[in-house]
Amino acid sequence: MEKFTKLSGVAAPMPLVNIDTDMIIPKQYLKTIQRAGLGDKLFAEMRYNNDGSEREDFVLNQSAYRGAQILVAGDNFGCGSSREHAPWALADFGIRCVISTAFADIFYNNCFKNSILPIQVSAKDLEKLMDDASRGSNATLSIDLPAQEIKGPDGGTLSFELDPFRKHCLLNGLDDIGLTLEKTEKVDSFEALQKLSQPWLQK
Repeated sequence: MEKFTKLSGVAAPMPLVNIDTDMIIPKQYLKTIQRAGLGDKLFAEMRYNNDGSEREDFVLNQSAYRGAQILVAGDNFGCGSSREHAPWALADFGIRCVISTAFADIFYNNCFKNSILPIQVSAKDLEKLMDDASRGSNATLSIDLPAQEIKGPDGGTLSFELDPFRKHCLLNGLDDIGLTLEKTEKVDSFEALQKLSQPWLQK
């Protein structure tokens, strides 16, 4: 998994509350288990017209935000069904960080397994960040995970809280498999000892 340490990028404002996983990646795109290509389907029903053309009023279709790496979103982001395709689609589009006042638990957990940093802030801080993000291509935010800080385009800095274990996983690029592989030496040692003490299990 890709490590997350620091990120500076354009932040796209999405003030809508209760953005659920079906809005993030509609159900008709859940047949695949491939992560690549899902970025094109991200927010598909809000992003495209029925004929497949882009909706000019949707934020990620606007030239200033096409390369956005950060979303500043309304309350309760990622609610709804527990589909891992939602963070897959965000990551494939290029989103590495989502900032909101609250996240649905399952979506929040899935983000960390896909190298996406979900940051929870107060309503007051979100209002400030939403204003920053509304500045178009000048809406660059800087995320410093080691320091747990967000720096806005005006130089102002906000702090955020994060569980130390989740922080460790992101900084070191560790998903569930990576965490297991960290214990490879102990696993190998156990298996070698078991072969000596219980050789009949190897037959």
